[in-house]
Amino acid sequence: MRYIVIGAGAVGGAIGARLHQGGHDVLLVARGAHLAALRADGLRFVTPEGAETLRIPATGGPVPARADDVLILATKSQDTVAALDGWSRDLPVVCAQNGVANEREVLRRFPDVYGMCVWLPAQHLEPGVVAAYAQPCTGMLHVGRYPQGVDDRTEQIVADLGKHGLAARATPDVMRWKHGKLLGNLGNAVEALVGHPDGMADLAERARAEARAVLDRAGIPYSTPEEEAAVRGHQVDVRPITGVSRGGGSSWQSLARGSGSIETDYLNGEIVLLGRLHGVPTPVNEVLRREADRCAREKLPPASMPLETLNALIDERCAAGSR
Repeated sequence: MRYIVIGAGAVGGAIGARLHQGGHDVLLVARGAHLAALRADGLRFVTPEGAETLRIPATGGPVPARADDVLILATKSQDTVAALDGWSRDLPVVCAQNGVANEREVLRRFPDVYGMCVWLPAQHLEPGVVAAYAQPCTGMLHVGRYPQGVDDRTEQIVADLGKHGLAARATPDVMRWKHGKLLGNLGNAVEALVGHPDGMADLAERARAEARAVLDRAGIPYSTPEEEAAVRGHQVDVRPITGVSRGGGSSWQSLARGSGSIETDYLNGEIVLLGRLHGVPTPVNEVLRREADRCAREKLPPASMPLETLNALIDERCAAGSR
């Protein structure tokens, strides 16, 4: 197979790097300064073991399809539709993305869609550079056909991912695992907005408790932290990288890059949507979604809001909802 990684940022760049190191044919899809750096100097892939420059082919857009191509979509969720424009609709698409809305959106256009639940702590802030912080495996990836099941292609993708530096599992109920990951990702907006002051973890847990009530009302199954810990073990432990400081997660990085957009509509916003559909109030996630989106539009840096201010906005929204 040739793996075409659309969105060669933190997660996509790390997956593409490990597939390339495993001897697979890889094409990275990027844009702007990142694409220029990849073409000129290659991908500088930095891990706790050291740094390596990988000469992986890169393009800015669709290329003629081959029969053995697999698209790995690693963009932010808000970019899903635009990122797939121009690619052959006959190709299988693996959604290596946070959130749970991408697979359904892609299935409108592509008949063969796979979900990927990604546990892969990585950072992309500088053109041409991706840092991945976990050992002994760079990431653990659950892969399954959407909406359910495992097929021969799933098994081949999992085998290829597992050849070098990644742990991968064929998972028939992949969307259950992605809903579990969604619960964990609800704290991304908190981190992006306020950083890591005392009390931020409590606010993130309020968002998750609200979300669990929504998912339970909707009858949507999700993996638990205990299940995730048992599967992950110590295969994806975060380690420091000499000379490379670790900032924050994907939403934090969106604000740090000043990208102008953020994926919160598909994380906290997913809970808000489900809450509205099933009659469950979601004031915590509603404020987190709104404020993260505002900060992205205004290109504010991460941690630009005091935690006290954010808590006050949430309390105000809760009070308004109770009247």
